[in-house]
Amino acid sequence: MSLWFRKVRPQKISLIGRFIGGIEETRPSDRVLLRVLFFGLIASILWAGISFNNTLIAETPALGGTLIEGIVGTPRFVNPALAVTRADLDMSALVYSGLMKINPEGELIPDLAENVTLSDDGKTYNILLRKNIRFHDGTPFTARDVTFTIGLIQNADLKSPLRGNWSGITVDEINEYELNINLEEAYTPFIENFTVGILPRHIWNEIPMEQITFNERNTNPIGTGPFAIKKIIRDESNVITSYQLEKFSENTTVKLSEITVRFFTNEPSLVDALLDGSVMSSAGVSMERVQELVDHGYTVHEEALPRVFAIFFNQNRSPALRDTAVRLALAAATPREDLVLTALSGYGVPMNTPVPNLSHAVESFGQASVTAATTSPAITEAITILSKGGWVKNNTGVWEKRINGEVEKLSLTLRTANTPVFEKTTEIIARSWRELGVEVEVEQFEQSDLLQAVIRPRDFEALLFGLDMNRAVDLYPFWHSSQREDPGLNIAQYANIEVDRLLTNARVATTTVARDASILAATNIMNREVPAIFLYVPSMVYISDSQLITTPITDISRPSERFMNVASWHINTDRLWPIFR
Repeated sequence: MSLWFRKVRPQKISLIGRFIGGIEETRPSDRVLLRVLFFGLIASILWAGISFNNTLIAETPALGGTLIEGIVGTPRFVNPALAVTRADLDMSALVYSGLMKINPEGELIPDLAENVTLSDDGKTYNILLRKNIRFHDGTPFTARDVTFTIGLIQNADLKSPLRGNWSGITVDEINEYELNINLEEAYTPFIENFTVGILPRHIWNEIPMEQITFNERNTNPIGTGPFAIKKIIRDESNVITSYQLEKFSENTTVKLSEITVRFFTNEPSLVDALLDGSVMSSAGVSMERVQELVDHGYTVHEEALPRVFAIFFNQNRSPALRDTAVRLALAAATPREDLVLTALSGYGVPMNTPVPNLSHAVESFGQASVTAATTSPAITEAITILSKGGWVKNNTGVWEKRINGEVEKLSLTLRTANTPVFEKTTEIIARSWRELGVEVEVEQFEQSDLLQAVIRPRDFEALLFGLDMNRAVDLYPFWHSSQREDPGLNIAQYANIEVDRLLTNARVATTTVARDASILAATNIMNREVPAIFLYVPSMVYISDSQLITTPITDISRPSERFMNVASWHINTDRLWPIFR
């Protein structure tokens, strides 16, 4: 018999095992304390790890999610060449894209264009187009589509609301992806027109001009935008009640999977839908209802629009208003901040110059010159101005002055539209002016009657009205003397040779510095002569629930431009470390 002997090696014990074993071999009284310290150490290490992870990890936009947008109105012309109403403009912004767009910083950048270059004389834009862009039906996008869209807008038979913006413009196609757009004269703000959506030539070219406004493609559009029509829902009367849009990532990365757009006949039904959660967002809520939705948990996105509201004077209809002291006194006694707080529910910016208070304007013209506004009715200042101007109060408390041998009382009629905002505005202004000692009568008109019977024939002494401007601060259409007669937009019939020269120079300036200098000089003259009292710039108010994360909405010229960067909006999010984003 042989015996086998095997050497047994001692098992290795881990460091943690030896530490725990050491604890168990101590006295019972020490054992409890050491156990508490050990497990406290483990918990501290875990907590430190979790905290470190949370400092690095961040929420990142993720694909997916459906936005439900509410709009007051019914779509009829979802067509960039014909769109006028809020419903049509909003839908066109979702379905179509232009040569350029406004980025979240408020800058104009290429979109369908790859590059845009302006010639030294400011008259020719050379445009290189992005390749591999497709319409929603898969058809390639080329320079022919751009040429066709511009030609359609210019066609007098179509009666496009954009026709005036493209008057005198010619287009030269260089090749499939390059073209020149030629102006008769240099006009710096013209580049803003490049945001117009481009139509597919292969569809619209086959439709006779006289049938375009009746064609079903106006409500079932095909574009190159971030979203394409998936489904159209109609009621029993065949009226469109909603669109279902699906993302179109062929041309750009889109975060949201779908957008459902619901149309409402009036604001109360839209607000009800927001309150019950069946709609997530809208720009169609009046300022009076905003706070109700904020209290319900909605977020407000506010951006000033280039719409300057003012009281325009017709000095030809009133000897008193021809006196500069009167216009200066009325301006001093106008409570601009009260107007914003009351008439606009706080969603606006008080103004005392013709330049809209937008971010680029503030940078160019200086914060003080744009936003300085009386914080309360400066009645004392206004009284001083009138007294120095030779005006005295009669025994009824109304100011009088002998002008051209006749005693003229300081009285005027203020005309405006019968909208709630204008009604509140005129009420506050009339009360302040009456406190000063001015006889004021207010007359309100339906919008169409105001335009036809008051504005076009210039039949007013004082008119409360708003001017829709673009982002490029072009004052020429509203204040150059050549625009005094209808259809010109110089409704105050203002004339100043030096201002004419400056506004003309601003239009043709090839540098921002030169343009801004001309505009600033012109506004300084106008502020001294007071052809109008500038009141406020209203804000675009966009309501959204907490699920929707938008990009910044900056420096837009109309509410539909809030969708310029909708491809980057998102609902879903992921939590990732930086290296995985």
